[in-house]
Amino acid sequence: MGRSSRERDEGASVVVTLCKPAVSVPEHVITMEETLDLARSHHEGHPQLALALRLIGNTGVTRRHIVQPIEETLKHPGFEERNIRYEAEAKARVPAVVREALDNAALRPADIDMIIYVSCTGFMMPSLTAWMINTMGFPSHTRQVPIAQLGCAAGGAAINRAHDFCTAYPDANVLIVACEFCSLCYQPTDLGVGSLLSNGLFGDAVAAAVVRGRGGNGIGLERNSSHLVPDTEDWIAYSVRATGFHFLLDKRVPGTMEPLAPALREVAGAHGWDAGALDFYIIHAGGPRILDDLSRFLEVPPEAFRFSRATLTEYGNIASAVVLDAVRRLFEEGGQAEGARGILAGFGPGITAEMCLGRWTNAPVSPEPSLGTRRIVGYSPPFRPARTPAA
Repeated sequence: MGRSSRERDEGASVVVTLCKPAVSVPEHVITMEETLDLARSHHEGHPQLALALRLIGNTGVTRRHIVQPIEETLKHPGFEERNIRYEAEAKARVPAVVREALDNAALRPADIDMIIYVSCTGFMMPSLTAWMINTMGFPSHTRQVPIAQLGCAAGGAAINRAHDFCTAYPDANVLIVACEFCSLCYQPTDLGVGSLLSNGLFGDAVAAAVVRGRGGNGIGLERNSSHLVPDTEDWIAYSVRATGFHFLLDKRVPGTMEPLAPALREVAGAHGWDAGALDFYIIHAGGPRILDDLSRFLEVPPEAFRFSRATLTEYGNIASAVVLDAVRRLFEEGGQAEGARGILAGFGPGITAEMCLGRWTNAPVSPEPSLGTRRIVGYSPPFRPARTPAA
């Protein structure tokens, strides 16, 4: 858990800070109109085509970015070829985003103590973290934490695990990388309404952000929490088959805010805050109903979720990268007044919620020690017993 508000108010000098994220989307674009036309032409005889078209239209997603032209995306060369493409695209696109995120936090690769890499749209072992350490100048002692199976909730989980680590080691800095190429999971033979809806909802993106243990401008993280809605593990899932990841979306998913809104109220209440009276909200934009329902259950105006709505409208659901892109939009709007209170929440398979509370901080950036003197965070020299004087 993060520090309580009382501990902050009593003058604790160390603030774990989520700095401005960097986000990049691929150059290929598909619009809502193109998506609807493709659905009509590819599924002309589908008995529920009208329902699928209506659901896609209701998402409010005006365009999405994908790593291949749509003609290539609609093909299925096999799981092996898809995964090769995933690895190649990740290696081509992640470095520039990481460098921008480090610049935003006024840090170098040598200043990073842990990399949390989140992705649910491709598989690599070793994780991309190993490649990053070998090619981008991160120290060989950098901790690696790949998160592959939390889906859209993984962006929130990454922030929370970085918060935990920097609370334990206040001198630490953690790099978060979210790499999601949802278009590489397209399955042309999946014809359920949930699958057709997902084909018009998900987009591709790479995002990165640094959580600093000391100094930095952004969201000062104070408390985090997780919540799992019982007996919902089959509501959002992958069926892993010879052709790759097949996305399963239960029709009950849009109603998940009713059981999850109390969890947000609970974590805020434990911190002495009212979840319906905060200054900013960073919410996973899984779809418009998620945002509409949460607005109603928390009794906050729809405008409170403007950052998440903008991500959904312009990029679609970009899975674990959503919360980082919404935070970026908060920064680019001008941030908040010092001490403004807010909540971040990511939702995903489980059904899982990862939630975090924080205040806006403009704390000065403390200089990092030189390369030759920076301590390895968490490292202790091996124990050596004192020598017994010779007789």
